[in-house]
Amino acid sequence: MAKSRGSMITDHEGEQIKRANESGRSPVVFVHGLWLLPGSWDRWRALFEEAGYTTLAPGWPDDPNTVEEANRHPDVMAHKSVGQIADHYHDVITKLSMKPAVIGHSFGGLLTQILAGRGLSSASVALDPAPFRGVLPLPLSALKSAAPVIGNPANHDRAIPLTYEQFRYAFANAVSEEEARELHATYAVPGSGVPLFQAAAANLNPWTEDKVKTKNPDRGPLLIIDGELDHTVPWAIAKASYKKQKRNVGVTEIVKVPGRGHSLTIDHGWQEVAEIALNFVQRFAKR
Repeated sequence: MAKSRGSMITDHEGEQIKRANESGRSPVVFVHGLWLLPGSWDRWRALFEEAGYTTLAPGWPDDPNTVEEANRHPDVMAHKSVGQIADHYHDVITKLSMKPAVIGHSFGGLLTQILAGRGLSSASVALDPAPFRGVLPLPLSALKSAAPVIGNPANHDRAIPLTYEQFRYAFANAVSEEEARELHATYAVPGSGVPLFQAAAANLNPWTEDKVKTKNPDRGPLLIIDGELDHTVPWAIAKASYKKQKRNVGVTEIVKVPGRGHSLTIDHGWQEVAEIALNFVQRFAKR
């Protein structure tokens, strides 16, 4: 994938930055999580553009362009740490002429909170966010969802795909079998093992990259959204993250979406969730 000279920002991301800066509109940056690519946000981007925003969906460093390419060449997705990925989005955001709203899912929800803690967002929405240091609950379903990776220490340095059965449990437990298979075929890609191992050890490692500056007064408004039936990030984890975040002087809110699992950003009910996020952003980020 071509990259701009002297920068980790790809040419495609550079074009998105240029388009956003020339639009005069308030930007919204979307951050994907493990086992997905930036294209998973396409429908969300269209909805937010219709509402008057300009949108960007940068990738993690070295993200392939397509699901097919990612599954053919999974090794390029290995070795990506939380800190490296956060710094990449930091670089993108600081090239924008206006402070953006930031919206992220799963590990993208964790990254969203890291970026907000750096004072980089006008408003933030963290969907089914992976836990950070200080978030203590560890429900069995979260352990089972992570087991395909953290169950083998050698996976730290690999990019690990989810089988359909693993995806069904971790992402698509709240949709039909037919839809689950379609989502797996359409969206699922291998994911770097590093972030999961970092999350697993965060509360044992005081130097972890998996930490959030929850008390920064420049954090801005934050909404946490979690699916009621999420196996990967159960409500206990989302609520514990909220309790840490609500100590901030800024607005901090949390919403539980009934009957939804970890696939809530990509499954048939995506628009309901996107509109919750949009309504929050509209309260704080001018168009």
